[in-house]
Amino acid sequence: MRNDYLTIALCKGNLLKPTLALLVAAGLPHEGVSADSRNLVFTFEDKAVKYLMCRPTDVPTYVEQGAADLGIVGKDVIVEQQKDVFELVDLGFGACRFVVAVPAALKDNRLKDLNYRRVATKFPRVAEEFFRSQGMQVQVIKLHGNIELAPIIGIADLIVDIVSTGRTLRENNLVALTTIMESTTRLISNRVSFRTKFDRIEPLVQVMQRIAKEGRDSEN
Repeated sequence: MRNDYLTIALCKGNLLKPTLALLVAAGLPHEGVSADSRNLVFTFEDKAVKYLMCRPTDVPTYVEQGAADLGIVGKDVIVEQQKDVFELVDLGFGACRFVVAVPAALKDNRLKDLNYRRVATKFPRVAEEFFRSQGMQVQVIKLHGNIELAPIIGIADLIVDIVSTGRTLRENNLVALTTIMESTTRLISNRVSFRTKFDRIEPLVQVMQRIAKEGRDSEN
């Protein structure tokens, strides 16, 4: 069995469709890779390429630990986890943003007025660093889903979450008070792989940078 594969960790879920379009545009093999497949590993021996299908939150870990040479994952996950990886390309798709959101009844408050409050989030590191940068002290409550429910049932006063259209916030009578940061999908690399497989990774970086630039140009 050959051991010279370029292994790429891909995200299951919403990012998979645009990721597959990127693989096609970059000339990488993709036959049979789909959201409907139950396979977790796709191997293309003729191209020496292998894909690992992962939860988004696992992609940086797989890359950091060397199980994958490259990964395609949102900046939101990268920032929260702070794994020891190289960030190579802003791929431009999967745009969303970190926001601080509050119940509509609090929408006229300034952020500073909400000091010493409870904040529910799936991103405790992002939340803690943001409020610290604002000179605020808050109690961060980590949840794994349904963040919008926390203010409704009274376990938090505000939330920090990722939004794209803001529809879920509106449906739960929440209002974005401020944006912490913007997020798009990134190509990341294992540090050792970047050196040992540079001849394969660097041309791919160049191709993906070109594809991302063309995508941005077409939107302008």
